[in-house]
Amino acid sequence: MVAKKILTCLTLIAICSLLLSAGCTQDVKETPKPKILGDEEKPRVVVEEKPKVVEEKPKVVVEEKPKVVVEEKPKVVVEQGPAIELALKYTPNDSTTYRYTAEAQRGIKWEGPMSKEAAFKGGKTSSRVEMTFTQQIKSTDEKGNAVAKITIIGLKHLSIIRDNPAIDFDSTREKDKNNALMKLISESYTIEITPDGRVAQVIDANQAQAAVKGSAPTTKTASAMLTTQAITERHSIPAMPAQEKNKLRKGENWRSLKSFSFGLMGSKTYERIYTLKDLTEKDNRRIALVEMKGDPTTEMAQKLHKEKAIGDFSKMFENTETYTGQLEVDLNAGKIEKCIETLESEWIAVEPMVGEKDESKEPAILTMTANRLYSLEKIE
Repeated sequence: MVAKKILTCLTLIAICSLLLSAGCTQDVKETPKPKILGDEEKPRVVVEEKPKVVEEKPKVVVEEKPKVVVEEKPKVVVEQGPAIELALKYTPNDSTTYRYTAEAQRGIKWEGPMSKEAAFKGGKTSSRVEMTFTQQIKSTDEKGNAVAKITIIGLKHLSIIRDNPAIDFDSTREKDKNNALMKLISESYTIEITPDGRVAQVIDANQAQAAVKGSAPTTKTASAMLTTQAITERHSIPAMPAQEKNKLRKGENWRSLKSFSFGLMGSKTYERIYTLKDLTEKDNRRIALVEMKGDPTTEMAQKLHKEKAIGDFSKMFENTETYTGQLEVDLNAGKIEKCIETLESEWIAVEPMVGEKDESKEPAILTMTANRLYSLEKIE
């Protein structure tokens, strides 16, 4: 019995074990694992972009400078074709008569209340020489240079100081036959001249200089006309081009410098520009026409620095000037027909009457003038 009870208990224990075991094997819902999505399946995080704030910089307005209009110089038109040789030709025993004129004039004029004061008295001062001479070619050399004998056949000289004549001579007037300047008539001297119109040297002027020795004012005036400088200036042709530059076509130009002294106004240098303007036929002769225009230049300023202190006086004035010239050359004969150069300069200063309450009163006006003339003309 006891054994039966034990067996029954064991059986019950076994059945319970099976039941417990079956109960423990029920499906247990697993917690779902998170699904791993591919890159394309991942939810996109949209980040809202903030609009870019573009800070506009203030525009810099650049003020345009007014354009400087540069006046174009007229173009020089040079004609094509063969060039001419602008040079003087000399033939032994050939004789030509010329009239030379040189004039220098300066004047001062006051207008207004100040003109009444004696210290500001104006007037004109001038000197004019007009000489007629023959030029006889004695010989020539291989360079084209010539030895020329110059004989004075006529003379006029007028000198004025503050509107008063100081010398008034004319060799054609009977009353001037005893004047010391008459001693120059028929006197001769010899010079060497070049194809470009320069005086290479004064060879001999002794006899003519001996004829006018003396201490009288008119004798000194006559002697001054025979200095090397005076002779050189009288027979030099300023408008002729240098020999190495004398092959020219119509429209071409060449240049040279010329200085003048104007007393209180100081000295001034000009650049003279010569242009071959035309070639014409006249009485079966071929004539070259040259025109000149002179403009102030700063060249040679250092050579004139000694006059700078005086010349600064000119800054008080308004200055106007014209410097022109003309040259005519007979190319067939190789002779000067005419050469003229004229400079006219004027300075004006206006001085208001300081302290004057009456505006109707005229201001004081000071006008200063200076003229220069060089002329050489063929007579026959």
